[in-house]
Amino acid sequence: MIDTTPKSKTIPLVSIIMPAYNSSKTIRDSIQSVCHQTYPNWELLIIDDCSEEDIESIVHEFEDQRIHYYRLPSNQGVACARNKGISEAQGQYLAFLDSDDLWHPRKLFNQVSFMQKYHYAFTYTWYRQFSGDIHHLGNLVKTKTAVDYKELLKGNDIGCLTVMIDRSQVRNISMPSQRHEDYITWLNILKQGWTAYSLPLVLAAYRKEKGSLTSNKWKSLLWTWKVYRDSQHLSLFRSAICLFFYVYYGVRKHF
Repeated sequence: MIDTTPKSKTIPLVSIIMPAYNSSKTIRDSIQSVCHQTYPNWELLIIDDCSEEDIESIVHEFEDQRIHYYRLPSNQGVACARNKGISEAQGQYLAFLDSDDLWHPRKLFNQVSFMQKYHYAFTYTWYRQFSGDIHHLGNLVKTKTAVDYKELLKGNDIGCLTVMIDRSQVRNISMPSQRHEDYITWLNILKQGWTAYSLPLVLAAYRKEKGSLTSNKWKSLLWTWKVYRDSQHLSLFRSAICLFFYVYYGVRKHF
């Protein structure tokens, strides 16, 4: 197990991918939650998806050489922004944090330690939801102990803001330009034979806003159906079974 104490000089680099689009009201707090990490060896790659707001000036308020800013020439969507970050990443480990979500200060430290101890390639954690004021946290989203491809088809148990992937083991990570791009990415990885393991600690906070894409349950249902049929090429019968479990577990997770 690699020494992950803050004073160690041998700890692996974690590349954090943060897509941003018109998030000037929230991105400072998101960046701050990275800067407050007790794990020191990270780089934050902020990919501005051609925002109309001045995201660059906000980023430059943080005089930290570990923070890197990129601006896409046109608005291309969150998948393209994340893929740009992945292509620029230098770290052994890959993590994701959107520009309106937050991390616990020990998120990286605990998760890297967990992965190093058990040699896991893909991990995720518990998280809480919140709306508006971070001091008024909402639902606690617990996860299964582990999921393989078959289990993940029953519903996305993996919060993108909690994911960490060891790129020395999992190669060619890329997100498709489709709805539920993160869910498809996790499925495509696990389909190769990997298992994702959960660290049962609350290490992140997910901002749940009214009117957001994920708050529209009917659209989400349609997009999930397309994941099964168009992305994973499941039969009608198997897609229907998976969709049933998706709805069942979704109700349990969010209500």
